[in-house]
Amino acid sequence: MSIDVVDQSTSARSGAEPVLRIEDLSVDFVTDNGWTRVVDGIGLSIPAGSVVGVVGESGSGKTVTSLAVMGLLPGATSKVSGSIRVAGRELVGMTDRDLAAVRGTEVSMIFQEPRRSLDPAFTVGSQIAEVVRRHEGVDRKVAWGRAVEMLDAVGIADAARRAHAYPHEFSGGMCQRVMLAIALVCRPKLLIADEPTTALDVTVQAQMLELMRDVQQQFDVSILFITHDLGVVAQMCDVVNVMYAGQVIESAPVEDLFLSPLHPYTQGLLDAIPDHRDRSAPLKSISGAVPAPWDWPQSCRFAPRCPHVRPECEVGPVPLAGTAPAGSMRAVRCSRANDLVLEGITG
Repeated sequence: MSIDVVDQSTSARSGAEPVLRIEDLSVDFVTDNGWTRVVDGIGLSIPAGSVVGVVGESGSGKTVTSLAVMGLLPGATSKVSGSIRVAGRELVGMTDRDLAAVRGTEVSMIFQEPRRSLDPAFTVGSQIAEVVRRHEGVDRKVAWGRAVEMLDAVGIADAARRAHAYPHEFSGGMCQRVMLAIALVCRPKLLIADEPTTALDVTVQAQMLELMRDVQQQFDVSILFITHDLGVVAQMCDVVNVMYAGQVIESAPVEDLFLSPLHPYTQGLLDAIPDHRDRSAPLKSISGAVPAPWDWPQSCRFAPRCPHVRPECEVGPVPLAGTAPAGSMRAVRCSRANDLVLEGITG
């Protein structure tokens, strides 16, 4: 099933082909238990000019979904089925050569540990310039000029000089800015950000989020923002998809999700956000843990942890279904969605 989430930003162009459309995406890996499904029937779309979030605990399938979009999963030990279309181009089934041409020009990705993505043996300027030369075939001088321009665009002071520096001469936050420059230098339509602020301290994290919002508008790029932090979702995203045990279990405009969650798991995530207004308040958590893919329940996958579970929740698979009123474009995977009244965050 594919659920087309709706962008709430004024920059989204209604009626246009989504920058990203994922339909019935499943990913299987070879494990000690044989072929095991870790992403199961994911569907979402990202309109042009929007930021769409994917949130969930570790093990929910967020990063695997993003790597499938990039075509970076190991071919010998993984199987990808379904459809992934970027700007109308089908990526599933593409050759490695064609995928290499798409990465950087149509879709790019930044990760949570930028130092591991940068080569310590080359200057940051040369690493940005190499992307330009590879995809656009320009000479070294032109590519170097583009690299300096991008470093300036992402807030690196004295960019012409710092382009000659090596990654170890930059802080973690500056390295993430360099990775953003590499990702955007060829003007892709889609940027995937996989936990891009997790390794940064709070002050640098806020600066990075502000920068990403700025470059999103400057470079007219849509963003798939993957995180476990709902506070970041509130700052960055127009629409959010909540994942659990390989499935999307709720999809909603971000304000609606925070004010009135429809799935007990979503409410659990909201309850777990620390209350900074009352530091004496106890931290809340969701009991239990995300089940391993080979132990997924055959019915509602959250049922073993759900405080609202009833016998009917454990009868069979629960579909992701749209909710009333018609046109609200919310969807939830819960058999009790129509009779549960869950509390959101109002302050």
